[in-house]
Amino acid sequence: MKKRRAIADINVVPYIDVMLVLLIIFMVTAPLLKQGVDVDLPNAPANPLDVDSPEPIVVSVDRKGAMFLNIAAESDAQIDAVTLVKLVKAALLKEPKRPVMVRGDANGPYQNVVTTLVLLQQADVGSVGLVTDPEEVR
Repeated sequence: MKKRRAIADINVVPYIDVMLVLLIIFMVTAPLLKQGVDVDLPNAPANPLDVDSPEPIVVSVDRKGAMFLNIAAESDAQIDAVTLVKLVKAALLKEPKRPVMVRGDANGPYQNVVTTLVLLQQADVGSVGLVTDPEEVR
């Protein structure tokens, strides 16, 4: 009678199956995890942010003047002026070099962006960038 030798190799087929299932799950759920608020940005030539810079604080203002903050507990929930000032001030105390950006709706009144800039000034923000869509090449 012949003796059987034990095979010491790992059976990788179940691991591959699990990885494929996880890949499919992430591919299906990734588009559903959209973050932020829909805002029509104005077109303008601008340089992109540096990759090495920390994640910016982004205040979005829609055409009705509602404000949204990406560092708030719920980034897609409207935020009031007092809470905006408190959260931005606290974030900048932790990381003073963090850039602050404003996303203003291109079809909204300019007053909405100016009001947001005044609130950021109250939060002791030294400099503010404006987010734009890249200009289309014609």
